[in-house]
Amino acid sequence: MKFEELANIRRSVRKFTSKEVEPTTITKLLDVARKAPSAVNFQPFKVYVVQQADKIEAVKRCYHREWMDAAPVVLIVVAQYDMGWKRAQDDKNHADIDVAIFTDHLMLQAAEMGLGTCWVCNFDVEELTGVLELKNNEEPVVMIPLGYPSNDNIPAKKRKGLDEIVVWI
Repeated sequence: MKFEELANIRRSVRKFTSKEVEPTTITKLLDVARKAPSAVNFQPFKVYVVQQADKIEAVKRCYHREWMDAAPVVLIVVAQYDMGWKRAQDDKNHADIDVAIFTDHLMLQAAEMGLGTCWVCNFDVEELTGVLELKNNEEPVVMIPLGYPSNDNIPAKKRKGLDEIVVWI
């Protein structure tokens, strides 16, 4: 599949089938995504694969949306700020940027594999930090529900035109 086609098929999925996502499928997805670039290749993040019944219920309580209940797996990408590369001029920590690049690669690979994902950032950070028992240097950045999409009512992408986002100088 060409990249342009892949970019066009990737959607935010909020409705999943009950089909289980096999551990080997999740492993392949994560193995491809870990090859994403990061600042100085530090890869300052961890990925929590949440699928045990008690943990997944606790995680889903951190983001109160009914559609999330159908996701059989939730991936949580956690930044490790003490491991992030910092730009010398202003001490800018790139851990969040590295998490975003990794997550983008993960979501595109998931789409190629026929899996659905959705980028979720509007969750209770403090509660999720407790559920995952994170250390002081760690912060959950994104929750990614993962499963096989129910192809009902997946909205078309809304994107700005190039004239709204590109400045030629």
